[in-house]
Parts: sequence; structure tokens; C-alpha cells
Amino acid sequence: MGNASATRFIFIDNLRVFLTMLVVAHHAAQPYGPTGGAWPMFNPERAAVLGPFFAVNAAFFMGLFFFISGYLLPAAYDRKGPWQFLIARFQRLGLPLLFFSLVVFPWVLYHLTARSGSFWAFIGQAYVRPLTLEVAHLWFLVHLLFYAVCYTLWRQVGGERKLPVTLSFRRLCVSRHGAIITYLFSLTVVTFIVRINYPIDRWVQLFGCLPTEVAHLPQYLSLFIMGIVAYRYNWLRQISRAQGFIWLKIGLGAALLRYAYSLGRERLFLADVLAGGGWDWRSLVWSGWEATICVGLCLGLLILFREKVDFQGKFMKILSNNGYAVYLIHILIVLYLQFAMADLSMAPLAKFGLVTLLGIPLCFGCSILLRRLPFVRWVIS
Repeated sequence: MGNASATRFIFIDNLRVFLTMLVVAHHAAQPYGPTGGAWPMFNPERAAVLGPFFAVNAAFFMGLFFFISGYLLPAAYDRKGPWQFLIARFQRLGLPLLFFSLVVFPWVLYHLTARSGSFWAFIGQAYVRPLTLEVAHLWFLVHLLFYAVCYTLWRQVGGERKLPVTLSFRRLCVSRHGAIITYLFSLTVVTFIVRINYPIDRWVQLFGCLPTEVAHLPQYLSLFIMGIVAYRYNWLRQISRAQGFIWLKIGLGAALLRYAYSLGRERLFLADVLAGGGWDWRSLVWSGWEATICVGLCLGLLILFREKVDFQGKFMKILSNNGYAVYLIHILIVLYLQFAMADLSMAPLAKFGLVTLLGIPLCFGCSILLRRLPFVRWVIS
């Protein structure tokens, strides 16, 4: 069975930096646009243009993170073996998750949202009585830990040896658009069915431990699995430049159409589709629209970065080395910037821009400082 090249994929590192910055911008926009999710800071004025910004981002960027995570998983397992692999996963994912959930988030939420009472009274009301643990944006780490355990069990029972039966599927995916369209159609149908009962922004605890927005789970899980298969069959080196750029244009076109439609019919679209679900033709339309953005931008950006950004100077290497730490800490910096600007007389779009422009360099600067600490560097190296 052929593996991907052992050479480090620089373009994947660069793409993760781009996606991390997009995550920072996405969270920077939360108080200032028509989002359906909860957020600690509330801004009474909202910028309509941020509605499609949220929708387009949600359509692809976490799915692409899952694909990349799946793509990098087999090499780590092959290199370390099952037990060292799981220990390394817990070190890199589990320790930050526990630290932020048990130590950082309770104090931050109390400081930013509590209006009266003691810290311990706040903890009792927010955590103990509902028996919940706030993981915030680190739900992604919970999923990666769970998937790493599942992957290890799958490898231990010989699941990897069954991959050669997919050789015909491999040829289809590398050389033809038909298989990509088949995946897009399948994702549309499954997403629509799931959203009959689980609309966007409804979160549940799967298996009692996985905080999950079920509406996007078909995308996340399928792309994670596709990443594993893509590594084994070296898809990212075999997919042609022309094929990748065609899908990039499709994804960008679908995204731009989402902006144009939403700004033209903002109120109707947000009320009936984006926050909707159920057995509704509009939910089916958005499921297909979102799947087109997802497939087009995920595949297109991977090939764009492979062709155009497969190199690193000193500056990009610094950004790449600090990307994971930025993902961990950015929510704290973004929140404090948003609360600091709460009383400023500025348009919501201007506040969003200011939080983003200040937040991204602050996040990377704090990461560089934190990673000088030996223990931090050991955990998130």
C-alpha cells in the first residue's frame, strides 16, 4: 500500500495558518453580526454583511481542519505505534483541554459575565448544578481525541488492511470529477436528513462526552475519514492543478452567490434557511449550497496552497510553529478586546475589523511568549 511522501507538506502548514487566522476573525465577528450562536459579549448593533461571512466560514473551515487532521493521523500512528501515539495525543490535545476547561474558562467567564456574587457561587450555578464542563472552541480537541482512540482501535483490529478494496474508488477520486460530485451529492442528502431534527447551532453531548453541532457532523466526520484515505493513496499529490482550480472556482462562486443572495434578501434568508432545518425545501437548498462551498473550497484551497504556497521563509515558519497555540488561546484575547471596545461609538463592522487586526498579531505574539516556557513548549510542540 503506497503512502504519501515522507517529506513534510509545507503547504499544509501554511494552509493551517490561514485557517487559524480565519477562526480568529470568525470569533472576532460574533458580537457584531447576525449569528445564531451564543456569545458572552453582546453588541446591540449588527452588521448584515457578517451574516454570509459566518455562513461561508461554517460551510468549510472546520471541515478542512478535520480533513487535515485525518490526513496527518496515519503518519503519526505509523511513526509512534499505538500506545505512544495515544500518549502523544493526550499530551497535545488532552492536557490543554483539561487546563482550559478546569482552570481558565471558569475564571474568564466569571470575570466577563458575572454581575454579582462570589466566584464559587458562579461555579455552582454555571457548572455544578447542570453538571457541565465548558470547553468552548476546544470542542474540536475533544473530537480529535475521540477519533484518535477510534482510529487506534480500528488499526488494532486490522482495519487498515481493508483499504486496498477501495483502489477503484481511489482512481475515480484522483482522475474524475464524477466521484467528487457523488460525494457532494451524498453530503447534501445526509446533511439535509440530519437537519430535519438537528438544525444549525443546536449542540448536544454525543455519548455524554462529545459536544457536537450535529448539523455539521456529516461534513466533519466524512472529511476526517477522507483525510485518512487521502494520505494512504497520496491524493494531494495526484490531483491535478486544473482539477483543483476548477473546484476552487466552484467553491468561490457558491460563496460569492451566498453573499449576493443574503445581502439582497437578508431577513428572509437568515430566518427561513440559515437558522432553519426540518422537512423543508429551503433546508435542502442550503444543504446542497453549503456542501458545494465545502467541497469546492476544501479541495480548491488544498491545491491552491500546494501549487502557490509550498514554501516557507522565516516569518511563515514562525507563524506555522505558533498556529496551534494561537487556536488554543485566541478566544481569551478576542473576548477581552471585544469587552474593551463595548462602549466605543463605532459601527459594528469597524469594531469587528479592529478586533481582528489587533487580535491576530496579539495572539501570535502571546503564543511566541508562552512557548518559551519549557512545559508549554513540551505540551504543544
